[in-house]
Amino acid sequence: MRPWSTESLGRLDEHVIESDLLRGNPLGDPHRRPLWVWVPPGYDDEPDRRYASVYVIQGLTGQLDMWRNRTAFRPSFLELLDAAAPSCVVALVDAWTSLGGSQFIDSPGTGRYGSYLCDEVVSFVDERYRTLAEPAHRGITGKSSGGYGAMVNAGSRPTRATRSSRSATYRTSARRCGLSGTTTTGRSSDSGRTSARGRPSRRSTTTSS
Repeated sequence: MRPWSTESLGRLDEHVIESDLLRGNPLGDPHRRPLWVWVPPGYDDEPDRRYASVYVIQGLTGQLDMWRNRTAFRPSFLELLDAAAPSCVVALVDAWTSLGGSQFIDSPGTGRYGSYLCDEVVSFVDERYRTLAEPAHRGITGKSSGGYGAMVNAGSRPTRATRSSRSATYRTSARRCGLSGTTTTGRSSDSGRTSARGRPSRRSTTTSS
């Protein structure tokens, strides 16, 4: 792989959400949260096309900008995403707390992070991007405890669930949160063998209440 980033195929928009649900949380953590949204190549060239959406959440102690981190001979998550260039909108969600994380659930100890994800983040993405705004066209996945958060939110009202013993993978759908798909509770499964195209270069900042 190349030692530095190259021109990206997709586009990464960097937003800030001013969350009403996280305002005044028990830990006093910020209620203004970053949200990154990656759109696939060709998104701006086909204004009538709508896309499925996938929500990506981090593990304990994860902060949003850590998706840019890379180790030796291994592309970053964003570089892998751009190289794969899936035909969907990908939202990377922050739920860091001063305790290291929130498990993406509502808690009297940390705050209403489950509701933040389901009620504010999903609405924000659907209002600003040409998504297929239906549960059947939304997916969620997470790394480590983010996999737990993905499983809990996607499985709030499961219609079916299957599990493979090796990957601890659940296939569920949920009406309340409107997120469905495959969620994994283990480590990130990418091998680093994918050729990376580079870090997305275009950014925008938006504040929503």
